[in-house]
Amino acid sequence: MNLCINHEQFYGCDVFILRNRNFLQMNIFVAKLSSRTKGEDLEKLFSQFGEVASAKVIFDRNSGFSKRYGFVEMPNEQEAFDAIDKLNDTELDGSQIVVKISVPRADNKDPRHTRDLQDED
Repeated sequence: MNLCINHEQFYGCDVFILRNRNFLQMNIFVAKLSSRTKGEDLEKLFSQFGEVASAKVIFDRNSGFSKRYGFVEMPNEQEAFDAIDKLNDTELDGSQIVVKISVPRADNKDPRHTRDLQDED
């Protein structure tokens, strides 16, 4: 198995991540898309920088309209960083897009269900 341990800072905390290099995908968040932009458009745009494992635009399941953001997965981390650097704040389909690393959202954003992680005496 091709495993590695990465030490990273995440919101000011030290995080150690065990990764299988054979399955590592960089997940990229793309926002402020045109309502006309499709997943195929994102794939074509990002493939200029390397292999694209997947590209999708998120659509509202009730209305069918684009939510105007999407995600791109790239297996090569360096190619993904290059794409983020070169594509952020550029134009696609008439819209100025935002491109950044996708950060997993918290499962529950309701503050009533979060707990302060300070020592309890």
